[in-house]
Amino acid sequence: MTETSALHFTRPDQGEELARAELYGLLARLWLAPADDALLAQFRVAVTEAPVPGGHLEAPWHDLVAAMRATTAPHAAAEHDALFGGVGKPEVFLYGSYYLSGFLNEKPLAALRSDLAALGLTRDADRGETEDHVAYGFEVMRYLIAGDDALTCTLEQQRRFFRAHLQPWVERLCDAVDAQPAAITWRAVAALTRAFVQVEAQAFDMVE
Repeated sequence: MTETSALHFTRPDQGEELARAELYGLLARLWLAPADDALLAQFRVAVTEAPVPGGHLEAPWHDLVAAMRATTAPHAAAEHDALFGGVGKPEVFLYGSYYLSGFLNEKPLAALRSDLAALGLTRDADRGETEDHVAYGFEVMRYLIAGDDALTCTLEQQRRFFRAHLQPWVERLCDAVDAQPAAITWRAVAALTRAFVQVEAQAFDMVE
C-alpha cells in the first residue's frame, strides 16, 4: 500500500484476492508509521464498506475509517510514539519474537529469516525494523497473494507463512494495544487487524 494509492478496494467480482492483498498492505502501512496528511486525506474519501467480503469486518472497518477521519497527522504521530516509540522499552512491542519468546531477536526471528530465504525474500537494508515487525509480515502476505512469481506466490505458501509467523501472535499484539489508555486511533487499527486475522485463519482452515 503506497501513500498515494487510493483507498478504493477491489470488489469481489474484480478479484477478492487483490482486495485481500490491498488490505494486508494497508495494515502494514498503519502499523509501520503514523498516518500522515496524505493517508488521512485518503481515508476522508474511503469507501465505508468492508474491503474484504464478510460481516466480521464491517464494524471494525467502519470504526477505523471514523477514527482516521477524527484524527490529525500530529495527533497520530504523538499517539504512535506514545505506544510504540520513546526511549527504552516501548509500551507495546511490534515484533513477533517478543510475543513468541518474551525477548527480541530470538529464535522466532531466526526461523522467520530461514523461511523468508526459502521464499527468496530478504529485508530492505534501508529499513531499520527487523523482519518480525508486524508490518513486514503483512507485506510478505501481500506479496504471496499478489506477487507475480507463480511458483512462490501460492495459497499453500500463504497458509504456511500465516500459520507459522502471524497467527500465533498478532492477536496478542492487538490485545496489548487495547490495554493502553493512550490507544485511540490504534485501538481501531488493532480491532480491524484482529478481525482480519480471524477471517484469514478461518479461511485457511477451510483449505486444509
